[in-house]
Amino acid sequence: MDIQLKRGLLDVCVLTAIKNEESYGYKIIKDTAPYVQMSESTLYTILKRLETAKMLTVRSAEHDGRLRKYYKITESGLNRIGEFKDEWREVMSIYKFVTKEDASDEKA
Repeated sequence: MDIQLKRGLLDVCVLTAIKNEESYGYKIIKDTAPYVQMSESTLYTILKRLETAKMLTVRSAEHDGRLRKYYKITESGLNRIGEFKDEWREVMSIYKFVTKEDASDEKA
Protein backbone atom coordinates (compact mmCIF):
# COMPACT_ATOMS: atom_id res chain seq x y z
CA MET A 1 0.00 0.00 0.00
CA ASP A 2 1.17 3.50 -0.79
CA ILE A 3 2.86 4.96 2.31
CA GLN A 4 1.03 8.32 2.05
CA LEU A 5 -2.33 6.58 1.74
CA LYS A 6 -1.58 4.36 4.71
CA ARG A 7 -0.43 7.38 6.73
CA GLY A 8 -3.72 9.15 6.03
CA LEU A 9 -5.71 6.05 6.94
CA LEU A 10 -3.87 5.64 10.24
CA ASP A 11 -4.41 9.30 11.11
CA VAL A 12 -8.17 8.91 10.63
CA CYS A 13 -8.18 5.64 12.61
CA VAL A 14 -6.54 7.40 15.56
CA LEU A 15 -8.95 10.33 15.34
CA THR A 16 -11.90 7.94 15.22
CA ALA A 17 -10.59 6.09 18.28
CA ILE A 18 -10.82 9.32 20.30
CA LYS A 19 -13.91 10.72 18.60
CA ASN A 20 -16.35 9.99 21.44
CA GLU A 21 -14.09 10.31 24.47
CA GLU A 22 -10.54 11.26 25.34
CA SER A 23 -8.10 8.39 25.45
CA TYR A 24 -4.45 7.47 25.99
CA GLY A 25 -1.85 5.62 23.94
CA TYR A 26 -2.30 2.02 25.11
CA LYS A 27 -6.09 2.25 24.88
CA ILE A 28 -5.91 3.73 21.37
CA ILE A 29 -3.72 0.83 20.24
CA LYS A 30 -6.12 -1.64 21.88
CA ASP A 31 -9.20 0.00 20.34
CA THR A 32 -7.76 0.07 16.82
CA ALA A 33 -6.12 -3.39 16.96
CA PRO A 34 -9.11 -5.31 15.48
CA TYR A 35 -8.88 -3.09 12.38
CA VAL A 36 -5.26 -2.06 11.97
CA GLN A 37 -1.94 -2.98 13.54
CA MET A 38 0.34 -0.16 14.64
CA SER A 39 3.33 -0.02 16.92
CA GLU A 40 3.63 2.35 19.85
CA SER A 41 6.32 4.33 18.03
CA THR A 42 4.03 4.72 15.00
CA LEU A 43 1.13 5.78 17.22
CA TYR A 44 3.10 8.42 19.08
CA THR A 45 4.41 9.84 15.79
CA ILE A 46 0.81 10.09 14.56
CA LEU A 47 -0.38 11.67 17.81
CA LYS A 48 2.37 14.30 17.64
CA ARG A 49 1.52 15.06 13.99
CA LEU A 50 -2.20 15.38 14.81
CA GLU A 51 -1.43 17.63 17.79
CA THR A 52 0.74 19.87 15.61
CA ALA A 53 -2.10 20.03 13.07
CA LYS A 54 -4.47 21.02 15.91
CA MET A 55 -6.68 17.99 15.30
CA LEU A 56 -6.35 16.93 18.92
CA THR A 57 -5.39 18.35 22.27
CA VAL A 58 -3.29 16.75 24.98
CA ARG A 59 -3.47 16.92 28.73
CA SER A 60 -1.38 15.11 31.32
CA ALA A 61 -2.82 13.56 34.46
CA GLU A 62 -1.48 11.25 37.12
CA HIS A 63 -2.64 7.63 36.93
CA ASP A 64 -1.35 4.97 39.33
CA GLY A 65 1.53 7.23 40.33
CA ARG A 66 2.60 7.88 36.73
CA LEU A 67 1.93 10.74 34.38
CA ARG A 68 -0.34 9.72 31.51
CA LYS A 69 -1.16 11.79 28.41
CA TYR A 70 -4.81 11.97 27.40
CA TYR A 71 -5.80 12.92 23.87
CA LYS A 72 -9.05 14.64 22.89
CA ILE A 73 -10.29 15.35 19.38
CA THR A 74 -10.86 18.95 18.28
CA GLU A 75 -13.37 20.37 15.81
CA SER A 76 -10.62 20.24 13.18
CA GLY A 77 -10.14 16.53 13.88
CA LEU A 78 -13.87 15.89 13.55
CA ASN A 79 -13.83 17.78 10.25
CA ARG A 80 -10.97 15.58 9.05
CA ILE A 81 -13.04 12.45 9.73
CA GLY A 82 -15.89 13.95 7.67
CA GLU A 83 -13.52 14.84 4.83
CA PHE A 84 -12.14 11.30 4.90
CA LYS A 85 -15.64 9.83 4.54
CA ASP A 86 -16.30 12.03 1.52
CA GLU A 87 -12.93 11.14 -0.03
CA TRP A 88 -13.50 7.45 0.61
CA ARG A 89 -16.80 7.49 -1.29
CA GLU A 90 -14.83 8.68 -4.31
CA VAL A 91 -12.17 5.99 -3.76
CA MET A 92 -14.88 3.31 -3.56
CA SER A 93 -16.39 4.58 -6.81
CA ILE A 94 -12.99 4.29 -8.50
CA TYR A 95 -12.53 0.81 -6.99
CA LYS A 96 -15.88 -0.32 -8.42
CA PHE A 97 -14.84 0.96 -11.83
CA VAL A 98 -11.44 -0.76 -11.69
CA THR A 99 -12.90 -4.10 -10.53
CA LYS A 100 -16.07 -4.17 -12.66
CA GLU A 101 -14.49 -6.61 -15.13
CA ASP A 102 -13.55 -8.88 -12.23
CA ALA A 103 -17.23 -9.02 -11.23
CA SER A 104 -18.32 -9.98 -14.77
CA ASP A 105 -15.59 -12.64 -14.93
CA GLU A 106 -16.97 -14.21 -11.75
CA LYS A 107 -20.49 -14.35 -13.18
CA ALA A 108 -19.32 -16.18 -16.32
